[in-house]
Amino acid sequence: MKFEYRYYGASTVSNSASSTEMRFAPDTLRPPTHFVAQLNKHIPFREAISALHDVVVADQRYQPPDKTAYLAWRAQNEDPALAELIDRNADLRARMAPLSEELKELRAKKNLILKPFQAAQAKYFDYIYKANFDAWVVLDPVITVHPDRVFFECFSRDESSYASLSCSHEVFDRVGDFACGTTNVDYSEGLYGEFQKIRDYKTTRLAIDPSGFQVATAGDPSFKEEKIDVPETWVRGFLQVSSAMNLPARRLDLHPMDVHNFCHLLRRKKERVGPRSIRFVLTPGEPVRARFEPWNDELVCRRSIYQGNAAEEIRIWGRRRLMLLERLIPVAHSFTVHLMGSGMPSFWIANLPDMQLTLGLSGWTANDWARAGQFDLLAPRGDVDDDSKSRIFAALGQRWFATADQLAADTGLARSLVESALTLYTQAGRVIYDLTQGVYRLRELSREPLPLDVLRFASALEEKAATLLAVQSLSEQASEALPDGGLRLRARSKENGRPYQVMLRLDADRRIVDGSCECNHYTQNRMHKGPCVHMLVLRMDQSRRDAA
Repeated sequence: MKFEYRYYGASTVSNSASSTEMRFAPDTLRPPTHFVAQLNKHIPFREAISALHDVVVADQRYQPPDKTAYLAWRAQNEDPALAELIDRNADLRARMAPLSEELKELRAKKNLILKPFQAAQAKYFDYIYKANFDAWVVLDPVITVHPDRVFFECFSRDESSYASLSCSHEVFDRVGDFACGTTNVDYSEGLYGEFQKIRDYKTTRLAIDPSGFQVATAGDPSFKEEKIDVPETWVRGFLQVSSAMNLPARRLDLHPMDVHNFCHLLRRKKERVGPRSIRFVLTPGEPVRARFEPWNDELVCRRSIYQGNAAEEIRIWGRRRLMLLERLIPVAHSFTVHLMGSGMPSFWIANLPDMQLTLGLSGWTANDWARAGQFDLLAPRGDVDDDSKSRIFAALGQRWFATADQLAADTGLARSLVESALTLYTQAGRVIYDLTQGVYRLRELSREPLPLDVLRFASALEEKAATLLAVQSLSEQASEALPDGGLRLRARSKENGRPYQVMLRLDADRRIVDGSCECNHYTQNRMHKGPCVHMLVLRMDQSRRDAA
């Protein structure tokens, strides 16, 4: 997908002995969005914006070791080693000597020819990383200004970590005129070093600069245009994060010292074998216990009591990404953790003074958000007519942020219909669920809205499910009402002439919370990669029945 930006100037940070001014250059191709104010929470903001940067540059994918030196040593020594093995054969030894010399000369010529290329390649990538870091960052950070908050969103380079810094207007003094909306900002590696100079004793001014929107001519040389071909996985990752935020999860409240102990243990030890997970042992009314495998070291979080209703164990992987929160520990007063289940994503919220930084981690590092699971397929689905969708979106546009109940009251529509419409807009990148405030917010991810008809099917799996539903693939259906208002559905689904026994459990909001199937997809992945096609057929059929 191609994204086009046009910035008036570049983002800069100006530091003097008495003041710091942060000026972010917004995308002038978008509707005017600006915000100018002075900070009053200097150190927490500095640490939070720096942690956001740490997420942007994070890449914890496996990097294979450089074996160049070893291969060169082996090339020099393999011939003598082979000669020793045939030491008793004088004839072969005599024939090998000139051939070894010839081979050595050929290898020397090869290395001589390739040396300039290898040196230039290494120098180029080193220069790009240090001097033009923008080339390594696929998508500039997204900034959204709302009547109550300003929040920044970004993705890591390995696309397994998402971060959002949400700042209440209480973080600022002397808030001037501002325009609500969403925009991309010009961001460079040099800004990070300047952020570190923010101090309590210096006046700090934050400006999402409105000046670029006031320039009449686009021919001004100060305009900088960028055209970036963004991988679909990047955009897909943003949409999956938004969908996952609104799914049921177990909530934990951790003391900052507990998070410190997690990071300290991970820094102190290096795992050599698997499993490399944290096993959370949750018992209602008792301290949270975290067991670090494979060492089985258990940390008891005595300051953090689990308030849930049921005892359970949840395992998460990709735990070294938690060290992205390390610098927030001194300035955070608590951490809130949302665990979706074993092998599923988790959200770690650092609660700062009038700020929250949300770190969203996929199930494990190698499984990025775009492939982490079809979380949009777990959300409630339903057909919503265009008129209702427009009314709901217009109502949200007037408020900028609202709960589903508030929008249902504003539009006079059923809450289930509102939830379905919001799910569609979330998957289209036009709305985001704010996990910290529990509201839906207007947030246009792209300058031109992604068309909803193109996103009718969130994946090829859902399109296949719709096809199976159309050919009446279900039989022996049964429905059981649950005490919590949910449903347990059972049926036999036929695909390519083969029947599969399917079970699906929905909560009161018609979200998938559990399921099982006899197919290969479920046998291999369970629910870690979302529901299988047969579960989707069963859920689609139930949605149609509910609508009827």
